Amino acid sequence: MRQISSQRGISFLGLLFLGVIVAFLGIVGAKVVPTVSEYMAIQKAAKKAAAEGDTVPAVRAAFDRSASVDYISSITGKDLDITKDGDKVVVSFAYEKEIALFGPAYLLIKYNGSSAGGYN
Repeated sequence: MRQISSQRGISFLGLLFLGVIVAFLGIVGAKVVPTVSEYMAIQKAAKKAAAEGDTVPAVRAAFDRSASVDYISSITGKDLDITKDGDKVVVSFAYEKEIALFGPAYLLIKYNGSSAGGYN
């Protein structure tokens, strides 16, 4: 007697469904990566501005100089929260980024950071 062996693997519909999921995640990832890159540039510019400036206008001007070089468009020097912690200048920021997905669906990412490290 022969034994009937069962087939193993993924069906065409399963493969198609998996392909759609992977494509959607790839599209969303391609739209999110530039915002993360910009956030990292903002974090770097905030630390640099905190180190260079000792007054609020000087810190804002230093941030705006770095922002023009790094193509930062989400925030400006006016959007920074500048405080002093002892003798150290601390630059904090927070902003939101909306990413259009499809139709009326959007992805909202809230970014915040500080030159002192960590999150607000």
